[in-house]
Amino acid sequence: MPYEWTKTPDTDGTRAELKLWPHRSMTNRGFVYFMSATIVLWSVPLLSVVGTAALWWMLPFVLLTILLLWLLISRNYRDAQLSERLLIENGECWLHRENPRGPDQDWRCNAYWVSVNLRENNRYIPHYVTLSGKGREVEIGAFLSEDERLSLFDELQTWLARAKSTGAPA
Repeated sequence: MPYEWTKTPDTDGTRAELKLWPHRSMTNRGFVYFMSATIVLWSVPLLSVVGTAALWWMLPFVLLTILLLWLLISRNYRDAQLSERLLIENGECWLHRENPRGPDQDWRCNAYWVSVNLRENNRYIPHYVTLSGKGREVEIGAFLSEDERLSLFDELQTWLARAKSTGAPA
Protein backbone atom coordinates (compact mmCIF):
# COMPACT_ATOMS: atom_id res chain seq x y z
CA MET A 1 0.00 0.00 0.00
CA PRO A 2 1.22 3.49 -0.68
CA TYR A 3 0.86 4.46 2.94
CA GLU A 4 2.28 3.21 6.19
CA TRP A 5 1.69 3.80 9.87
CA THR A 6 4.72 4.35 12.05
CA LYS A 7 3.85 3.67 15.64
CA THR A 8 6.49 4.69 18.13
CA PRO A 9 6.45 3.38 21.66
CA ASP A 10 5.44 5.83 24.34
CA THR A 11 3.80 5.60 27.73
CA ASP A 12 0.16 5.60 26.62
CA GLY A 13 0.52 4.21 23.07
CA THR A 14 -1.27 7.11 21.39
CA ARG A 15 1.50 8.44 19.16
CA ALA A 16 1.09 7.54 15.50
CA GLU A 17 2.54 8.81 12.28
CA LEU A 18 1.02 8.15 8.87
CA LYS A 19 2.96 8.64 5.63
CA LEU A 20 1.10 8.63 2.30
CA TRP A 21 2.46 8.78 -1.24
CA PRO A 22 1.03 8.18 -4.75
CA HIS A 23 1.53 4.98 -6.72
CA ARG A 24 4.67 4.79 -8.86
CA SER A 25 3.93 2.37 -11.69
CA MET A 26 7.39 2.64 -13.26
CA THR A 27 10.78 2.78 -11.59
CA ASN A 28 13.63 4.95 -12.87
CA ARG A 29 15.27 1.88 -14.38
CA GLY A 30 11.97 0.97 -16.06
CA PHE A 31 11.80 4.48 -17.53
CA VAL A 32 15.28 4.08 -19.07
CA TYR A 33 14.35 0.66 -20.52
CA PHE A 34 11.05 1.97 -21.89
CA MET A 35 12.62 5.02 -23.54
CA SER A 36 15.48 2.91 -24.98
CA ALA A 37 13.03 0.40 -26.44
CA THR A 38 10.89 3.21 -27.86
CA ILE A 39 13.87 4.85 -29.56
CA VAL A 40 15.05 1.53 -31.02
CA LEU A 41 11.56 0.61 -32.27
CA TRP A 42 11.05 4.04 -33.85
CA SER A 43 14.48 3.79 -35.52
CA VAL A 44 13.66 0.53 -37.34
CA PRO A 45 11.24 2.12 -39.87
CA LEU A 46 13.70 4.97 -40.42
CA LEU A 47 16.42 2.53 -41.51
CA SER A 48 14.42 1.67 -44.62
CA VAL A 49 14.41 5.29 -45.79
CA VAL A 50 18.00 6.26 -44.98
CA GLY A 51 19.50 8.13 -47.92
CA THR A 52 16.18 9.28 -49.33
CA ALA A 53 14.18 12.48 -49.00
CA ALA A 54 11.48 10.59 -47.07
CA LEU A 55 13.85 10.39 -44.09
CA TRP A 56 13.74 14.18 -43.70
CA TRP A 57 9.95 14.13 -43.82
CA MET A 58 9.64 11.38 -41.19
CA LEU A 59 12.49 12.33 -38.86
CA PRO A 60 10.90 15.47 -37.29
CA PHE A 61 7.71 13.57 -36.41
CA VAL A 62 9.62 10.67 -34.88
CA LEU A 63 11.84 13.00 -32.84
CA LEU A 64 8.84 15.10 -31.75
CA THR A 65 6.99 11.96 -30.64
CA ILE A 66 9.96 10.72 -28.59
CA LEU A 67 10.53 14.16 -27.05
CA LEU A 68 6.84 14.54 -26.14
CA LEU A 69 6.77 11.08 -24.57
CA TRP A 70 9.89 11.91 -22.54
CA LEU A 71 8.43 15.22 -21.33
CA LEU A 72 5.05 13.75 -20.36
CA ILE A 73 6.55 10.87 -18.39
CA SER A 74 8.96 13.28 -16.67
CA ARG A 75 6.02 15.52 -15.74
CA ASN A 76 4.21 12.52 -14.29
CA TYR A 77 7.28 11.73 -12.16
CA ARG A 78 7.40 15.30 -10.82
CA ASP A 79 3.69 15.20 -9.98
CA ALA A 80 4.19 11.91 -8.11
CA GLN A 81 6.52 13.64 -5.63
CA LEU A 82 3.43 14.59 -3.66
CA SER A 83 3.36 13.23 -0.11
CA GLU A 84 1.29 13.63 3.02
CA ARG A 85 2.21 13.09 6.65
CA LEU A 86 -0.26 12.87 9.53
CA LEU A 87 1.02 12.96 13.10
CA ILE A 88 -1.20 12.20 16.08
CA GLU A 89 0.59 12.93 19.33
CA ASN A 90 -0.18 14.40 22.76
CA GLY A 91 -3.79 15.09 21.85
CA GLU A 92 -2.73 17.06 18.76
CA CYS A 93 -3.38 16.15 15.13
CA TRP A 94 -1.07 17.62 12.48
CA LEU A 95 -1.34 17.08 8.69
CA HIS A 96 1.49 18.21 6.41
CA ARG A 97 1.20 18.00 2.62
CA GLU A 98 4.24 18.45 0.35
CA ASN A 99 3.08 19.65 -3.06
CA PRO A 100 5.32 19.11 -6.10
CA ARG A 101 4.28 22.45 -7.61
CA GLY A 102 3.39 25.03 -5.03
CA PRO A 103 3.84 25.70 -1.34
CA ASP A 104 3.51 23.03 1.31
CA GLN A 105 0.27 22.97 3.32
CA ASP A 106 -0.21 22.42 7.06
CA TRP A 107 -3.26 21.82 9.23
CA ARG A 108 -3.32 21.43 13.02
CA CYS A 109 -6.16 20.65 15.37
CA ASN A 110 -6.81 19.19 18.78
CA ALA A 111 -7.33 15.46 18.15
CA TYR A 112 -10.36 15.46 20.43
CA TRP A 113 -12.29 17.66 17.97
CA VAL A 114 -11.15 15.98 14.74
CA SER A 115 -13.70 13.93 12.86
CA VAL A 116 -13.01 11.61 9.94
CA ASN A 117 -15.51 11.85 7.10
CA LEU A 118 -16.12 9.51 4.19
CA ARG A 119 -17.95 10.96 1.20
CA GLU A 120 -19.37 7.97 -0.69
CA ASN A 121 -20.67 9.82 -3.74
CA ASN A 122 -18.10 12.48 -4.44
CA ARG A 123 -18.33 13.64 -8.06
CA TYR A 124 -14.69 12.98 -8.93
CA ILE A 125 -13.28 10.73 -6.21
CA PRO A 126 -15.38 7.87 -4.83
CA HIS A 127 -14.92 7.23 -1.09
CA TYR A 128 -13.32 10.63 -0.52
CA VAL A 129 -11.73 10.82 2.96
CA THR A 130 -11.50 14.13 4.81
CA LEU A 131 -10.55 15.32 8.28
CA SER A 132 -12.50 18.17 9.80
CA GLY A 133 -11.86 20.28 12.82
CA LYS A 134 -11.08 23.82 13.88
CA GLY A 135 -13.48 25.18 11.26
CA ARG A 136 -11.76 23.51 8.29
CA GLU A 137 -12.10 20.34 6.31
CA VAL A 138 -9.01 18.92 4.62
CA GLU A 139 -8.61 15.98 2.27
CA ILE A 140 -6.28 13.13 2.97
CA GLY A 141 -5.15 10.39 0.60
CA ALA A 142 -7.13 11.55 -2.45
CA PHE A 143 -4.50 9.90 -4.68
CA LEU A 144 -5.06 6.43 -3.15
CA SER A 145 -7.23 3.76 -4.76
CA GLU A 146 -10.82 3.23 -3.58
CA ASP A 147 -9.97 0.19 -1.46
CA GLU A 148 -7.00 1.95 0.10
CA ARG A 149 -9.13 4.98 1.00
CA LEU A 150 -11.73 2.74 2.67
CA SER A 151 -8.99 0.99 4.64
CA LEU A 152 -7.44 4.35 5.53
CA PHE A 153 -10.81 5.63 6.75
CA ASP A 154 -11.18 2.70 9.17
CA GLU A 155 -7.62 3.05 10.45
CA LEU A 156 -7.97 6.82 10.93
CA GLN A 157 -11.14 6.30 12.96
CA THR A 158 -9.36 3.76 15.16
CA TRP A 159 -6.34 5.99 15.83
CA LEU A 160 -8.37 9.13 16.43
CA ALA A 161 -10.72 7.25 18.80
CA ARG A 162 -7.65 6.12 20.75
CA ALA A 163 -6.30 9.68 20.84
CA LYS A 164 -9.69 11.03 22.00
CA SER A 165 -9.98 8.47 24.79
CA THR A 166 -6.62 9.44 26.28
CA GLY A 167 -6.79 13.20 25.77
CA ALA A 168 -9.16 15.79 27.12
CA PRO A 169 -10.54 18.70 25.10
CA ALA A 170 -8.58 21.89 25.42
